[in-house]
Amino acid sequence: MTARTATARPWARFTLGALLVCLPLALALLGPLCAGEPGPRGASFTSDGTLLGTDFAGQDVARQVLLGGRSVVLIALSATVLAYAVALPLAFAAALTHRTWLEELLMRPLDVLLAVPSLLMVLLVATVFEPGAAGLAVLVALVNVPDAARIVRASAADAAARPAVEALRMQGESGWRIAVGYVARSCLRTLAADAGVRMTGVLYLVATAAFLGVGVDPDAADWAVMVDRNRTGLFVQPWAVVVPALLIVALSMGTNLLGDAGLAGRTRKGHVR
Repeated sequence: MTARTATARPWARFTLGALLVCLPLALALLGPLCAGEPGPRGASFTSDGTLLGTDFAGQDVARQVLLGGRSVVLIALSATVLAYAVALPLAFAAALTHRTWLEELLMRPLDVLLAVPSLLMVLLVATVFEPGAAGLAVLVALVNVPDAARIVRASAADAAARPAVEALRMQGESGWRIAVGYVARSCLRTLAADAGVRMTGVLYLVATAAFLGVGVDPDAADWAVMVDRNRTGLFVQPWAVVVPALLIVALSMGTNLLGDAGLAGRTRKGHVR
């Protein structure tokens, strides 16, 4: 493999990933502004008079697509960020402490959450109270904290055991500077890889929950809800199912491609150095 080929591949991944991510993100953020007023309803699952036909209720599928991305995308992004906001401090504190009891106190409660499947946890909580969009983001973040914390802790513990950390301590560096300046930087590759996979898992969990009616209204304009409501007409008017499903898949694939491109770029820079 030539150096030019090795250089081109990360850029190709980045370009493809950016294209895949930008479309659903643009639709999620700008779609409601471009949707306009609802028109008269037509017959169910027809292709006449509209760009993508009508759904099971005779509504314009194109308009529903423009309106339906914001809930899925924003909930997934919020849940991912919130999961790491909780998992990273726990993981780094457990990895860098010399007190075994503190490490056990921080990590063992997470094992309890790991014992319950993510979707089951969301559904169990949803039977007690209606979470809404914000509550669904918190629930999805909560069930992702244990996995994220354990992965980050394993990577941080490996970095914290290196002689360089002991040398920094002997030089009088503060624990905060060691944690952020060395250990966190050593975990960037692991974090990037996990973030891409976790974003995909969060996205599908949010979409599945919405598919089951958790966190969104049953008649809401939502990509996952569109797939559920219109699946009976898949072979009659497929765009009502295919388009929202492809947008969810594109966001997932694009996120992973961007993560892969970032990892490949860091590896190449490390080899050059």
